[in-house]
Amino acid sequence: MRDGVTLSAVALVPADTTRAYPILLVRTPFGAARELRNDVPPAQFRELAEDGYIFVVEDIRGRFGSGGEFVTLRAQNDPRSPKGINESTDAWDTIDWLVKQLPRNTGKVGVLGISYRGWLAALAGVGAHPALKAISPQAPMSDTWMGDDFFHQGAFRQTQGVAYTAFIEGGQGFPQSDDDQYAFYLRFPTLDALARATGVTALPSWQVFVTHPTWDSWWQERQLPRAMPRLEVPALFVGGFWDEEDLLGPQQIYRTTARHDPGGYGHLVLGPWSHGSWARTRGDSLGPIGFGSPTAEYFRNEIQRPWFAWYLHGKGDGRFARARIYESGGGAWRSFDAWPPAGLAPRRLYLREHGALSFEPPTGPGYDRYVSDPARPVPYVRRPDDGTGWSTWLVQDQRFVDGRPDVLTWSSAPLAEDLVIAGDVTAKLFASTTGSDADWVVKLIDVYPDTLPDQPGMGGFQLMVSADILRGRYWKGFTRATPIPAGTVTPFTVDLHQQLYRFRKGHRLMVQVQSTWFPLYDRNPQTFVPNIFLARPADYRAQEHRVWRSPRLPSHLEFGVMP
Repeated sequence: MRDGVTLSAVALVPADTTRAYPILLVRTPFGAARELRNDVPPAQFRELAEDGYIFVVEDIRGRFGSGGEFVTLRAQNDPRSPKGINESTDAWDTIDWLVKQLPRNTGKVGVLGISYRGWLAALAGVGAHPALKAISPQAPMSDTWMGDDFFHQGAFRQTQGVAYTAFIEGGQGFPQSDDDQYAFYLRFPTLDALARATGVTALPSWQVFVTHPTWDSWWQERQLPRAMPRLEVPALFVGGFWDEEDLLGPQQIYRTTARHDPGGYGHLVLGPWSHGSWARTRGDSLGPIGFGSPTAEYFRNEIQRPWFAWYLHGKGDGRFARARIYESGGGAWRSFDAWPPAGLAPRRLYLREHGALSFEPPTGPGYDRYVSDPARPVPYVRRPDDGTGWSTWLVQDQRFVDGRPDVLTWSSAPLAEDLVIAGDVTAKLFASTTGSDADWVVKLIDVYPDTLPDQPGMGGFQLMVSADILRGRYWKGFTRATPIPAGTVTPFTVDLHQQLYRFRKGHRLMVQVQSTWFPLYDRNPQTFVPNIFLARPADYRAQEHRVWRSPRLPSHLEFGVMP
């Protein structure tokens, strides 16, 4: 590198010496040799290898075989890097070395990667090397406070924030021996007690969580759209609608770069996948949900392979839809000139009296109430939870929370015809609490008919289509925590992100609201404290929450409907 540090990489060079090959580069913090040890070529490269590439996987600075200091989510302008070193400059220097040193390369380079590697792939396109012709950031972390790994709209993802931090910075696995993660996390009355027991208090990321609990300049400087406001090279962004780790990333970075993309460099693919599953599975199902075709194989063969073949080999016609989106529930790929697509009909789905859900607004006053007790949080998956269902928890049947008094439910009548929603899904709640803080979890659910002859075992299934959480203290904005005025109706907006989904005739729509989602998210004390990471056991108290539904206070969901 330009500062003299040496990075380590593994290169897989085709044995055929009669031709030259373009380079496909993956930069990783997880160990280049480890990622390549099982298959040659690795499963994610299997289809690409048919066209011929030199595959290079590189350990980033400070990881495994590479020298220098590792910094999780290094900012582009890191004050600890006086020479201006960042992941973009390291990518530039790597590409420059590769095209000059590797034999039989064509001088054309592509960069791809998933998750952290996807974030690195995006940053390779910032101040891009002239040899870089295409990037594919897949499930990149776009904003780890707003909606990716560590926080979602202010709520701390404690299972990620503790276990992942222990892994990436502590050099060891997570010290948990319980067969039920719920029981393990519930043993600790506060986040501070959890951190001390697991030994993560001294790790850099945990110190960041404690000192930067709001969406301040620290997080904003690491926001991918800030580093990449526009595209310098063609980019193929890829994500899954049921991504358990980085759902927001590809949606947000495509949206922001599309605003300044006159050359049409940016393209988006969203499929019915969990985190990175499009690279390693057939994709004909996710957990219990079947799709009727191998969606992941389709992506790798019909989208990803032609993309790199055009930009690195010059093969094909170079015509790619701006957005290729899989219509879950309908079982079909759809192409769009823009995403979200034009011509959507805006609809509002209202919470009504007696647990009803309707496109007609409420006509009379009313509210639904529940008591949320931090000592008895709502589990995010069926117990016992040993962690093996992590990649499919977003498609788990939601009937496991049926009957809980701290989960409110509204259901529509069976649909008389298909309903296809597209683009952004947003919840607008009017709510109040006896406390001074609260979390709001909102879930949009597809309820299958009780009897399905062609899908045995799926009768009555409740599939989360879109869901997320908001920490109520950010009701005035994410840069400053503000107490919720007790006993006062307050507006809350919960971003449920994007979807393309067909609710079938005979299915019902369901909305659930709750205030804990444990242990994925930490418990809100429900009494305002300046910093929840420093909360004391006595701060955690049960409170009554009310969700209002009236002509003046019409709690509802908003989304677009395909014509």
